[in-house]
Amino acid sequence: MNSSVVLQPFDEFNRQLQSMVHPPQWQNPTPSGRYNLVVIGAGTAGLVTAAGAAGLGARVALIERNLMGGDCLNTGCVPSKALLSTARLASRIRHSGDYGIASAGSAMVNFSDVMRRMRRLRAAISPNDSAQRFKDLGVDVFFGDCQFVDSNTVRVTGTNGGDSQNLSFKRAVIATGGRAAVPPVPGLDSIDYLTSETLFSLQELPARLGIIGAGPIGCEMAQAFAAFGSSVFLVESASGVLPREDPDAAQVVRHALQRDGVQILCCGQQLNIVRQSGTRLIVESAGQQYDHVVDRVLVSAGRRPNIEGLNLQAVGVQANDNGIVVNDRLQTSNPMIYAAGDVCSKWKFTHAADFMARIVIQNALFMGRARASDLLIPRCTYTSPEVAHVGLSETEATQKSIAVDTYVQQLTEIDRAILDGEDNGFVKVHCRKGTDKIVGATIVASHAGDLISELTLAMKNGIGLKRIASTIHPYPTQADAIRRIGDQFSRTRLTPVVKKLFHHWLKWTR
Repeated sequence: MNSSVVLQPFDEFNRQLQSMVHPPQWQNPTPSGRYNLVVIGAGTAGLVTAAGAAGLGARVALIERNLMGGDCLNTGCVPSKALLSTARLASRIRHSGDYGIASAGSAMVNFSDVMRRMRRLRAAISPNDSAQRFKDLGVDVFFGDCQFVDSNTVRVTGTNGGDSQNLSFKRAVIATGGRAAVPPVPGLDSIDYLTSETLFSLQELPARLGIIGAGPIGCEMAQAFAAFGSSVFLVESASGVLPREDPDAAQVVRHALQRDGVQILCCGQQLNIVRQSGTRLIVESAGQQYDHVVDRVLVSAGRRPNIEGLNLQAVGVQANDNGIVVNDRLQTSNPMIYAAGDVCSKWKFTHAADFMARIVIQNALFMGRARASDLLIPRCTYTSPEVAHVGLSETEATQKSIAVDTYVQQLTEIDRAILDGEDNGFVKVHCRKGTDKIVGATIVASHAGDLISELTLAMKNGIGLKRIASTIHPYPTQADAIRRIGDQFSRTRLTPVVKKLFHHWLKWTR
């Protein structure tokens, strides 16, 4: 339920997008009777909840203040991955000499065309999230601001000139998502900084781009804009890039960013932004003072929930700086109201919102007992190489007093990775000590986000490394690194006693 996204430039593709996700001539329907479910917010969590509930025969109302599709379609997954695909291609062309192609270094990026491609692809995907599609599914779609009146009523004030309407419901779901958090950096409010809500409206490539925050978004965009030709300065106040990831994985990404020309200012202290002879980033990093002039600044320092204006106090729904407070069944402090997605979850991922919505449908409509804690949620940062993770890290296992054995397979020993020129990475798997039961895994590889699903499936279904080792993988593939992890476990079973028994057996059978 994002309130700050403005589609710019308003070209044919953004007009097409708007016609899908917030049609200018849309007329809110006249509510009749009580809804089984009122869903507030039409991002991933809201859309999945509405479509799923309507498909089961429920009467559903869906309310959106701005653009259907939420962050994922409009300002997140879809536009960012369109840019990353172009950036990767540009990078490969520049390094094509490594593959024996004589045109190495000749890639010239037309940033205007890159952004036009992004807008075209985003518009092409938008019918999946369109108002008309959900109307055809039997959902009453309302555009407007929304607030609770009481535990069975919300009021919608239409954004297209419509009057206020009260919607009566049996259950409600808050799925209003989040927006970019803005850190208290001195001088930041004096400039026209970018966030994920405005980044994808750029039409000219910044010659010098400062990025505050080296989490997933910051690292992805730093690498992309460096590939496009920007001089990029990446500032992170924590110990390094991707501070929440496996340290070995973060180190690989750090080296990749530096290789691609990103200047990293980690452990950045006393960051100030000064408007003098342009926009200046002044920061202390590793005991040195840096003063860089930049053309634009991108803030990528986390997310904050969209909870303002909902009148939550009127219905006794508790919230804090992290969002709506829910129990394990995604029920708020008001038993008639649930929440799903970024507005209540520490996992700010589209796929997490999707599966939280499925839990809400079960529990809100059918008195189910599904629990969010049962979800096994993988994640991926789409740098080059990618970093994917599922389950516990070694540090988290220690904090939970879970002893683990850790197995690592370097991609430098995987034939396909070597042949692809993509051997900068590894597969790391943590198992309960003395067993093959997987409790967590990290993959650093060109397509780590695809590879992690095999280990996620194994964890979800109790498949251990022994059975992975016995599963034939095609040769040559990078996924063979996962099978080799299974082989590593199998070799640990070959104890000195077992070796001695084998020796005697083979000697006797000669």
